[in-house]
Amino acid sequence: MALNYLPWESPAAGSDRPCMSDVNRTLSYREVEERAAAFAEQLIARGIGEGDVLAIMLPNGLELLIGMLASWRVGAATTPINPTFTTRELDYQLADSGAKLLLALPGTMTEIDLITPEQMQATPSQPIVQPDIALDQLALLVYTSGSTGQPKGVMLDHANVLAMTSQMANSFEMTADDHALLVLPLFHVNSIMVSFLSPISVGGRITVLERFAPESFMQAISTLKPTFFSAVPAIYARIAELPEDVEYDTSSIRHAICGAAPVSKELLERIEHRFGISLVEGYGLTEATCASAVNPVNGVRKLGTVGPALEGQQIAIMDASGAILPAGERGEVVIAGPTVMRGYLGRPEATAETIRDGWLHTGDVGILDEDGYLSIVDRIKDMIIRGGENIYPKEIEAMLAEHPAVLESAVIGAPHPALGEVPVAQVVLVPGSSASADDLIEHCRSGLAKIKVPARIEVVADLPRNPVGKVDKPRMRREAAPVDVPVTTTVTVPGA
Repeated sequence: MALNYLPWESPAAGSDRPCMSDVNRTLSYREVEERAAAFAEQLIARGIGEGDVLAIMLPNGLELLIGMLASWRVGAATTPINPTFTTRELDYQLADSGAKLLLALPGTMTEIDLITPEQMQATPSQPIVQPDIALDQLALLVYTSGSTGQPKGVMLDHANVLAMTSQMANSFEMTADDHALLVLPLFHVNSIMVSFLSPISVGGRITVLERFAPESFMQAISTLKPTFFSAVPAIYARIAELPEDVEYDTSSIRHAICGAAPVSKELLERIEHRFGISLVEGYGLTEATCASAVNPVNGVRKLGTVGPALEGQQIAIMDASGAILPAGERGEVVIAGPTVMRGYLGRPEATAETIRDGWLHTGDVGILDEDGYLSIVDRIKDMIIRGGENIYPKEIEAMLAEHPAVLESAVIGAPHPALGEVPVAQVVLVPGSSASADDLIEHCRSGLAKIKVPARIEVVADLPRNPVGKVDKPRMRREAAPVDVPVTTTVTVPGA
């Protein structure tokens, strides 16, 4: 079976059609194949071959993509590493993955062999021979954020990648005319699958941005005329803050994709109204290669849900005993299908705990409606237990999002001496608007049961985030001060 997400097996293989660009240069499909073959020669010379791991620690750029493709040509896997990592974090991932070579910027401190982008060979020295890549060959080792302990390497083989890119190309109705603007970091599966490999699989093109900044991102859309992009809620929140009197040409965008973290319906509507961009919300996780549910591009979009399961995957809601629940019932989201990971590298116990009887247990609480559309209620581990009552932070965040001054919010449980824990919130306001903690508390009281009203609200400039842009709730919980006064009277006004 053809791995059509590889440039040399894409419908545009060997052509002069644009394949990948950055702000300074464009490489055709033929040039990408040549560069990947050339770097593959260097990998072989450095002792990298079938079953080995190439680590890549670079900012977004063409060399990162070429390195990944070259590793696959020689039968190796790639483990992408966050370029902002400290030496300690880098050393951990290198050791855990068993990487033999690191592609990184000059001066990177590492104990293993290092090669830099400047040293990458651009032209092959011998005729190109197309590699025979097996479906069960390991393609990627993507490390989880480690919010529950040390990061774990998620093993994704080429069968996983083929299934994911095929499903995405079909779901998003991609064609050779599509042009993806890649802005999310390439150490994350969202960027690799949605914005890189899926467009390649249909003969489309990509443009890589090294980093995100709201104004330059919107200017890139106006100038480069991409047809779609994928982003996380944090990016949409920053775009929503742009001044109303500045206009951008977004007419080329067929749709934009939102995933990786929960997003409020209000923020989606704000983006659609402000920029005329149709947003498609989806849901997935690294352990399922990327996406498992998505609202249809053409069809019924239900804002506030993450859509139905992608064709080829199954999503169910399961109770604690392992029974599948009917529509409308709340339970853990479980996933089955060809995108489910091979497992966690070197962690058979964690793999067995996560994949049981063919179902990937996500740790997310969700509900399927009668049409099969999934709504994510919250993370199981994020659930707040207040005096024995279960409270889901996402419900409180949704209520806060209805306030016209609220741009974003994050709710966690803070310690309480009598109740165990109570909800507290951090809130980011829409630029130019104002609301006090008292205002927001009263707003919550108007639509939430008393036990769900935050005991403390703090208005902040931004929410704490982990390296992939998700709100860092583990950090918020670690830093949360106890609520040691009666919760019915607790109101914190920032700056008071």
